[in-house]
Amino acid sequence: MLRAVNAPEKTVQGPMTAREWGGLLLLSVLWGGSFFFIEIGLRAFAPLTLVFARLALAALALHGLMLCLRMRLPGGRMWGWYLLLGLFNNALPFALMFWSQTRIGGSLASMLNATTPLFTVVLAHFFTRDEPMTPLRVTGCVLGAAGVAVMVGRDALTGDGQVLAYAAVLGAGLCYAIAGILGRRVRQAPPLALATGQLTAAALVVLPLSLLIDQPWQSAAPGLEPLLALCALALVSTSLAYVLYFRLLKTAGATNILLVTLLIPVSSALLCVGLLDETLTWQQVAGMAVIAAGLLLVDGRLFKRKRG
Repeated sequence: MLRAVNAPEKTVQGPMTAREWGGLLLLSVLWGGSFFFIEIGLRAFAPLTLVFARLALAALALHGLMLCLRMRLPGGRMWGWYLLLGLFNNALPFALMFWSQTRIGGSLASMLNATTPLFTVVLAHFFTRDEPMTPLRVTGCVLGAAGVAVMVGRDALTGDGQVLAYAAVLGAGLCYAIAGILGRRVRQAPPLALATGQLTAAALVVLPLSLLIDQPWQSAAPGLEPLLALCALALVSTSLAYVLYFRLLKTAGATNILLVTLLIPVSSALLCVGLLDETLTWQQVAGMAVIAAGLLLVDGRLFKRKRG
């Protein structure tokens, strides 16, 4: 899942229209589908090889879109920002997420990934001036942590190998949150150019690691199904998702679009459980419900409406 940064946002956040709700649901399917496509892609590709292929194909697609729109990619000092954001917004979280899905299912990974806004709230309190921690947000973060504990359950005490996979997904969420904080300081590039630049930089970072660690030339040629999953992951769940995200951010606003965090695990679970025969345990569902409650507290709009 991608977290776009530094996009111009709607200043007045009102109720969303039916069209905006439709776009939000579509975005949740695109991002939720990434966990499904990763599962299929990992059947033939090593994790870092799949990460590089996703980044490279998505970057090429966005470069093509910029060319069609007659946009230029700002260079010079911006490449420092592309590299920094590409590292925390793409390369690191993708590598952690893809590796984790070699050990846990995509549906569980998407549920744990829903904790990303909770990390963002904590970091924003310490590193920004306009988003202080409130009692409601503190309660939401505590609930989120409790939800993760419910999901992990006894695995955290037994030393099960899956615990590292849980930690990797949470680490990816922390990376996304760091990228979101860093991205607020970038004002020199349009959102589409920033997305294209950071995907390009991230692909260049991952390429030598993929060659060194995975040695993809020693692997068997992938079949049609993993190749199709790769194309869908790069072009649909990355490039198209970016374009839709920026469009919704402009019309619906940043606060409204955060609701997609609650919808992504639903889309992912429907795809992974329905088509890949993954199973969900009661503690995973209960943990996601607690995390969702925490996210609603962090969002705060339900309580604002009650007071209103």
